[in-house]
Amino acid sequence: MSELMAARDLGKRPVVTLGGDVIGQIKDTVFDGPAGRVTGFTLSGRGLLSGPLKQSLPWSAVYALGRHAVMVRGREVLAEPSAVVARGEAAHGAVLGAQVLTDAGAEVGTVLDIVVEGGTSGRVVGFRIAAREALEPGSKRRRHKVFVPRGETLAVSGRALVIPADATRFVADDLAGFVSQVEAFQIRRAATRSAAPEPAAPGGPQDGFEKGPTP
Repeated sequence: MSELMAARDLGKRPVVTLGGDVIGQIKDTVFDGPAGRVTGFTLSGRGLLSGPLKQSLPWSAVYALGRHAVMVRGREVLAEPSAVVARGEAAHGAVLGAQVLTDAGAEVGTVLDIVVEGGTSGRVVGFRIAAREALEPGSKRRRHKVFVPRGETLAVSGRALVIPADATRFVADDLAGFVSQVEAFQIRRAATRSAAPEPAAPGGPQDGFEKGPTP
């Protein structure tokens, strides 16, 4: 698995060309909720008095994400904001602060940050949440910040984010430990899908009746 990054850690990171020119800094990370991925970044100028730039940076145009800078080939890769925010569901902060529910109806916390996979996909693999007691039954801590993986889809309804109930078994306290938890969760989900029985054809014995001989 590629390196995992917390989206908020990318804020204010400078955007630098391969030629060494600083062309701006990351302002906001833009998420496409239904697609479960980062579409890109809005930008601002460098310095306290610099405002937002009119151009944005698509995720596909990122050459490398370093510890201290985002590398691009050149200024020409910047695009109009519509290339990043291409649909109504893609919006900065649409998930941050959302209530987290399991598909079994348990409330497990609120979203503090989004965890993305490095590389070219921009795939959202999980969230950092302020966990509630439902996630840690018996814990003496009322709230604990943990990382939890997401399911195959990023289901968002209003201000609620829905994750699979079994995702709550694969939490971690830090990003380093979260890598192995995401991999274990993905293996479990794949095994569950492969073990699921094939749906029977309509009209067969699954209807509760044995088909008798034709008169």
